[in-house]
Parts: sequence; C-alpha cells; structure tokens
Amino acid sequence: MEQAQAGPGCLPRAVAEAPAGIELRHLRYFVALADAGSFTHAAERIFIAQPTLSQQIRRLEDMVGTPLLQRRHEGLRLTKAGTVLLDASRNVLSLVDHEVSRTRQAAGLERQRLRVVVPPHLPDALAVETASALRSTAAAADVDVVWMETPFDAEFSLIRQHRADAGLGWLTTSPDALAAPLDVMSLGEFEPDVWIPSSHAAGRRGSISLDQVVSMDVIHGPRRAEAGTYDAWTRVLRAVDPRFEFTDPPFRHSLSMALAFAATGDRPTALLTGPSVIAGTRPGLIRLPRSAGIHDMVRVSIENHPLTATAALVWSGDLPRPLQQILFETADGVTSPAPARCAELVPKHVACSRS
Repeated sequence: MEQAQAGPGCLPRAVAEAPAGIELRHLRYFVALADAGSFTHAAERIFIAQPTLSQQIRRLEDMVGTPLLQRRHEGLRLTKAGTVLLDASRNVLSLVDHEVSRTRQAAGLERQRLRVVVPPHLPDALAVETASALRSTAAAADVDVVWMETPFDAEFSLIRQHRADAGLGWLTTSPDALAAPLDVMSLGEFEPDVWIPSSHAAGRRGSISLDQVVSMDVIHGPRRAEAGTYDAWTRVLRAVDPRFEFTDPPFRHSLSMALAFAATGDRPTALLTGPSVIAGTRPGLIRLPRSAGIHDMVRVSIENHPLTATAALVWSGDLPRPLQQILFETADGVTSPAPARCAELVPKHVACSRS
C-alpha cells in the first residue's frame, strides 16, 4: 500500500484507494491487535469482546483480499501485507486524530497538545530540568503537554509510529543515522557509574580499565529497560572479550539489593548503572546518591570513558511548526549556559548562534 503525501484538504492515497467497506474502527482494531500481540490482550485494551475482534479482523482481511496475520502457537505474526497495512494504518489514524484535534481547537473546544515520552530511570536532574523547561515553554504557547512514562527503543519507534510526538532518550549512534521523520537536539554526553568491590586494586585509584571490567561478572540491565545503551555497550565490551555477557540485576529497582548481590558473588562482580553522570566529570553534577548500604562496594569510573550515551530531545518532523519550535526552544534552553533563545526554528543538528 503506497503512502502519498497529504496536502491540506486532501486524503492520503491509502484512504482514497481503500477497498469499499473499510472503516476507521477496522484500522484501530488492527493496530491494537498488532501492538498487544494477542486477541485476548487487544480485546481487553479496546474494551470489546474477543469474538467480535476476531470477526472484525477476518472481515478486514476479506476486504483487503489477503491474510494480514499468521496465527501460530507462539503468537501472532504479521504477514508482509500486514506490515504494510500496519504502517499505513498508523499514518491514517494519526492524520485523522490530528485533524479532529485541529477542528476542535478551531472551535475553541481544546488546546493543541504534545504527547511527550519521559522514560523511567533517567538521571533525575536531566529529567526534571528538561520536563520543567518543556512545561513552561508549552504553557507560554498555550499548548498542553501529555506525559508518557515508558521506555524507548533505539529507533524511537513510538514517535516514528505516531504514538507519541516527542521524547527524552538516549542516542547511541550519530543523530544523522535516525530514520525520517525524526528530528533531534543533543543535551549532553552521559556515562555510567561502576561499582566494584572495595578490595579491588582499581578501587584505590578511582578508575578501572575496560580489560579489568570484562574480567569480572557485570550486573547491568535488563535489556528491555534500555535496549539502545545495553546493545551499544555490549558491543564495546565484546570488542575486548567476544564472550562477554551482562548479568541481569536481581532487583532492577533496588541499587542497594544489586550491590549486596555483587558484593557476595562467587567471583569478582561489578555493577554498571545506566547513563547517570556527565561524561568526563568527576565528581559529576548528576550522580546517584551514595547509599548507606553499599556493602563494601566503591564507585569508580572507566578509564578513557568508552561507554557513553547522548541525552537528546527527539521529535517528529511532521509536527506543526509551532510545536516543533516549542521543542527546539526547550532543548536550546537546557543546553544553553545563558537563557538565550533562537528566534526561528533551524534545521536539525544546526546550533543557533548566541550573542
């Protein structure tokens, strides 16, 4: 299904050429099913009976003229045609929702809004400063912010699939490698803290080499919490030891419990946090608090700073220009040493000049 650019007052070709009988509810059911991964969970999310959902998906397949799903023992899998329709459905539904919102705004029934993802486990100071700046800038422009606390993947799929408008996350590759229509502004480089047994020789000098790190068991993750940095840092460590694997933390939400497990391991064990301190700064401005129960573990840095991630504000380049301007000004304010502002939105990755 080919997606055409939609100008003002015209529908995408995906809608104009849709087979007769397809309704928006069919597309919403299909997207909900693809996201949930099962008929049971999808039916619960959209508050309809499972047999009704199954019947409507079969009807959608009949209207399209081809199977959209492969029903397997291990779960549902989209066919090639289903993958194409899923992408088109997200675009169509996003366009309809956006235009309905614009209609309501024109009638004075609601304000413009930004759906912004703030993943869990970001450094507190970074999250607070960015979210506060965004809230203030949006309020001044008479725009509501809808906050979403959920993890990002490395491709920022929530934004690319139009399920969110913008978000704060970690870049582990060049910003130019991000797929369209994403725009991005970097907020700074961050690196993890490393906790090692106080008896380790590196503990006395406050830093540890990468060779020493891979010789230990390293508690970090799990991968689903932050796949981008997890995979990027795994590649760096495997360049030293191809057999290297992280060990999942026993309790992801408890630093003290993870430190206790590391301190009592059968062999030397380190604990690696997510990005938490400004790269190259010791002590950093954004740090985990020193816990009272550190269990004979000490905090060190990795020599030469090989594990870093770029904090960034990412948004969809398809957003209306005034909303993009809000995001640009927010990012510019967070990174600026002074409260200078650019008068106009500039292309992505181009810094504005300051007087």
